[in-house]
Amino acid sequence: MLDEPRSGRLAAWGNALFAALVSPDEAAQRIVGEDAVHRVVGLPASAGPYADSEPEPVGLTLALGRLRSLGARGLRVALPVPGHPLGLSGPPEFNSSALEAGEAVIAVGAGTGLVPEIHEAGPQGDVHVEVTWRCLPVREAPPADVPSLAEAERELAEAMREATEVLTELDVAGSGPAADAALEAYRARMEAGRRLLAPGYPPRAVRVLELGQRVRALVAIAYGEESGSGHAGGPGAGGAGDGREHGGAVSASQIAARAEALRPVERTARRAQVAAYNAYAEELERKRS
Repeated sequence: MLDEPRSGRLAAWGNALFAALVSPDEAAQRIVGEDAVHRVVGLPASAGPYADSEPEPVGLTLALGRLRSLGARGLRVALPVPGHPLGLSGPPEFNSSALEAGEAVIAVGAGTGLVPEIHEAGPQGDVHVEVTWRCLPVREAPPADVPSLAEAERELAEAMREATEVLTELDVAGSGPAADAALEAYRARMEAGRRLLAPGYPPRAVRVLELGQRVRALVAIAYGEESGSGHAGGPGAGGAGDGREHGGAVSASQIAARAEALRPVERTARRAQVAAYNAYAEELERKRS
């Protein structure tokens, strides 16, 4: 939860590559991050609904170049959860795959979406992560429930206040060594100058993304998810922590109250993250209209 989604890295640095602001090698390196390798399967060989696809997985640089040649103008992010198809536009097959993964990327103008499949191997502490992006047809339509940057920034300010109040009332805000360590690790990453977005994004998008990640970090800490990354499931997800290690009360009624109080906060933070990652593509669309 404290780390950016892989779909965010792909969209941000793919957009920077489309704008010729970074080299193909730098874009691929930034997208892969700490993973071992990223590959793309099912990449269309040409435009059109009946086009053949590449029979074998290809690398990121070839895939991004092909998407651009197929008409991709920009890359958008989707971060859906059950009951909230955030950033999706159909068809059902793509929506279902994206929902299962908890994230996806849509190549606007190319009619193609990419859904990550994560493969891990190796002992604890030395896990080898490979990511396969599976291409599927997408519908060219406005994405579901994505706010403007200005709207997202306003909503986040209120969400941050709500999250702090809820955690304080439930006695889980910084109320134990695990919570303290999680917040300290989060602050250290921010202070280390980790680049949240690629070149070409407006400063407001960076602010919105950073604040959205901070809000989601608070929610994750409340559920004992601070060690996770990428798709963590959000409040009420199966397998989520119950806050015991943070000193919070853990009766069934209190856990239910916590989930109910934090659900809209987490939803606001996810919407803000999508708005930030999609700011580049949205700006291109405004210029076209």
